[in-house]
Amino acid sequence: MNAVIKNSPSTPYKIRDINLSELGRKRIRMAEEEMPGLMQIRARYAPLQPLQGVRLSGSLHMTKETAVLIETLVALGASVRWASCNIFSTQDDAAAAIATTGVPVFAWKGETLEEYWQCTLNMLTHPGEGVQDLLGPQLIVDDGGDATLLIHHGVEMEDGSDWVEQPGVNHEEQVVKDLLKRTRSERPGFWKTVASGWQGVSEETTTGVHRLYQLAEAGKLLVPAINVNDSVTKSKFDNLYGCRESLADGIKRATDLMIAGKTAVVCGYGDVGKGCAHSLRGFGARVIVTEIDPICALQAAMEGFEVTTIEDTLGRADVYVTTTGNRDIITFESMQGMKNNTLVCNIGHFDNEIQVDRLNTAEGVTCDTIKPQVDRYTFPDGHSIYLLAEGRLVNLGCAHGHPAFVMSNSFCNQTLAQIDLWAHRKTYDKEVYRLSKKLDEEVARLHLKQIGVKLTTLTAEQSAYLGIPVDGPYKAEHYRY
Repeated sequence: MNAVIKNSPSTPYKIRDINLSELGRKRIRMAEEEMPGLMQIRARYAPLQPLQGVRLSGSLHMTKETAVLIETLVALGASVRWASCNIFSTQDDAAAAIATTGVPVFAWKGETLEEYWQCTLNMLTHPGEGVQDLLGPQLIVDDGGDATLLIHHGVEMEDGSDWVEQPGVNHEEQVVKDLLKRTRSERPGFWKTVASGWQGVSEETTTGVHRLYQLAEAGKLLVPAINVNDSVTKSKFDNLYGCRESLADGIKRATDLMIAGKTAVVCGYGDVGKGCAHSLRGFGARVIVTEIDPICALQAAMEGFEVTTIEDTLGRADVYVTTTGNRDIITFESMQGMKNNTLVCNIGHFDNEIQVDRLNTAEGVTCDTIKPQVDRYTFPDGHSIYLLAEGRLVNLGCAHGHPAFVMSNSFCNQTLAQIDLWAHRKTYDKEVYRLSKKLDEEVARLHLKQIGVKLTTLTAEQSAYLGIPVDGPYKAEHYRY
């Protein structure tokens, strides 16, 4: 790895190449032009400095769109440190541009797992003063829950848990345990210091939100949390419309595959699965959906998709995409039964939807790397499959992720969540909250002008008839869109 590390009292960073900063700045400017909502929020709140002096850490894909989020948080007064939440998702030019501004950033494309978790630790470590040389963040922007997980496990270790002493169930878990044991010897008491100053976390994605609810239900959540993922302007835009464009982008940049005429299997028909299924059908694929949820299965069937099990598709499908956020969706046995040259990829958050570890250690299976994030695995019977991004996010590993316009919706919610957490840090309980419907509608409203949308306005009579305020909110909290 040829990442450059710089340690100084003012701006430590670890990135690929600082000389990429000029290109990164140009691409950030292009992203800003496609992120009208976030730029309006920056202009509105920057004079108020609602995050003045707040130590803020972010674990979220270090892309040009995220750079716009980082610079928005800085404009609102925060002292920001950042790392990517995926070993392949960093755009090195964007990371360089952010490092040049003085924000400590620890991210480059192609990190090892050991490097990734060290970057996460660096991102969580803020400089202190006097006897407290090392502090933690007061607020966290998280995507997938890795930053949140590390702090919780660190506190449990310092409280006497023996979890770190048990063998890891996989390589990554062992990396986390080894890192925590190292902090125990090098930074005694660090994680309790971090927890004592931590005031809240906003979570970007489905899997991370699920982790938060599990912690809250067990009474183990250390801070108030805001579930950004289930804001409508996140889940119905990022997850659905974002994936509808970025899945195919990742597949085509990686392989130049002709999708038309192929049979594609989309595992899961939530918002991400819906976007992927409609995208692939739009390119001319015959799409099959797999589901556990009868409601989602019925939706898929009513929209014209065949719904069946993975086992029923083996030997006839050309493309498989996992979208569920669950583990072991495509097993090693599934891959053994696939037709020759099948393409396999994942757009769910983690890499364990596909049993990549078993694939890499299976006797007689060979791997030929075509180019970074494109690997051809050949089985003992002679058939092969192509695996993209080592089973991690294909749209960020093999392309640039979602378009800036849709990320503006998501990052408006993240910014508002951070403001809300800090404003209510003394009153919120250690629970999982959501932003209000009114704010959700406002995020949507901020994006309409740029795409030429003109809203109809309720008359006073119509407002009274429906019992809905003229300015909203227009839907009940339980409305599902």
